[in-house]
Formats: sequence, structure tokens, C-alpha cells
Amino acid sequence: MTDSIDTSTASIARVYDAFLGGKDNFAVDREVHDAIVEIAPEGPALAQDGRRFLSRAVTHLAAEGGIDQFLDMGCGLPTRDNTHEAAQRVNSDAAVVYVDNDPAVAAYGRAFLTTGPNTHLVNQDLRAPDAVFSDPVLTGALDFTRPIALMQCGTLHHLDDDDRPDAVMHAYIDALPVGSFVVFSHFYLPDQSDPGYVLAREIERRFRSSSMGTSRFRTTHEITAFLAGLELLPAGPQTDAAPIVPVAQWWPSGPPLRPARPMDSLFVGGLARKPASPSTN
Repeated sequence: MTDSIDTSTASIARVYDAFLGGKDNFAVDREVHDAIVEIAPEGPALAQDGRRFLSRAVTHLAAEGGIDQFLDMGCGLPTRDNTHEAAQRVNSDAAVVYVDNDPAVAAYGRAFLTTGPNTHLVNQDLRAPDAVFSDPVLTGALDFTRPIALMQCGTLHHLDDDDRPDAVMHAYIDALPVGSFVVFSHFYLPDQSDPGYVLAREIERRFRSSSMGTSRFRTTHEITAFLAGLELLPAGPQTDAAPIVPVAQWWPSGPPLRPARPMDSLFVGGLARKPASPSTN
């Protein structure tokens, strides 16, 4: 199974698997994991917060929004409570298409993700929206005349500015039908006066200097620019709640029971909707 997998270079999907406590990773991936945990021991817990955020968002969209189509970009390796599991608990007929170009995801993912006729895996690079949208697996699974939930969770922060993540994201948004939703999460760069700024920059440096070689922490302005034209929805029950918050704070299941960790604020997420006419958000 590992014949086509490069075990000499860390992969985003396998490093993330290591942070989640998975077993589908190699020594080179664990080196990256260990370099981050050395300065941010709460990193694995934050990765779990990211998964719980995704699950809450998918469940909410399926149960309350009636969404029955999900497009999960850069899905990574199978783990607990994947998008199809969260969506199909609510609606067994919900269609889920996973997209990833990592050979490990293709090797391991087909066995775990294609668990039924409504779950699909597409081997494409998210940086090429035209190729993604023309893939016959995707076009056969999703109906673009009805709303779709696009999952961009932990993806864009692995695209450098030279990859034009803004153009990539807007190509996906443009293709979505009106009434669709975008679930997103991204590494966050606080102001230089914030104690988390130095930690964010050091985590970024360690990711980028590793064999994985990618990571970009971005400001609120940069993150919201990816979502131009969408309606950003409140991240809590108050109508004036901030739309982009640390992932653990997005519609939590109850009041916080532990003190905030230094790294909590460095991974943010939110939910946005594609309106009938462009939003000014």
C-alpha cells in the first residue's frame, strides 16, 4: 500500500493524522508533529477541537439547514466523525464528496470513506477548481441546481500567497448554487501586541522549515477576504456574535469547563452562506 507513498517527506494529511492520534503516519510526519508539540503541547487537543467544530457544523447544516450535499476539500485521512458520518447520521441519503490529492488518502481513504453509495472520494488538487468541478465522480454525485455545503477546513492555510488562495476560494464560491454554505477554518495570526503572535510565528516557521514545508497564519482581514460575497453567520446564539472565532467557541455544546489554552485563539472557524445577491460582509 505504501509503494506510491513518499515516506521521506512529511505530508499534510499524515501530519494531521499524527496530531489526531492516528496510526496512518510515518516517522517523518511525527518529526513535524513533535517539533510543534515541543513549543505548543496543546496542539493535538486543538486538532481535536477542529474536528469537533467540523462535526457540529455538518450536523447543524444537515439537521437545521436541510443540506444533503457536502463537498469536503482536502479531507485528509479517515478519522473520527468524518463528514459523511456526521451528515448521514442525520440523513442517510446525504451525498458527500471528499477531495484530496495525497496518495495516502487515496490508498487508505477508499477503504474507510467509501462506505456506501452516497460517499465518494475524488483524487484532485484543491488548487485546481476547474479539474475538481469537471471530475466525473463529483459531477455524478452532486446536483449543482441545489444548495451544497463546501468544507474548507484547515486547507487554505497550507496554500502560500503565490498559490493565490483568494482566487481559488472565489472560484469555489462562484460555482456554488445560491443558498449554499461554506464551513471554514484557518490558522490565525493575532496582532503583534497579542501574546499569541510570537507563538503563531514560531509554529509557522517550524512547519515551513520542515519537510512538509507549508503553513500560513493569516489575519482576520486576510481570512475574511477569502469569504467576500458571502453572508457570515453568527458563531453563537447572540445575533451580534462574532462570525469568526476560535473553533472551540463556535456554537459549543455547553459552557466552557476549562481555562483557555495559549494556542486556542490561533485556530479559528466559522460558517457563511451564499446569498441571492452579493453580501457586503
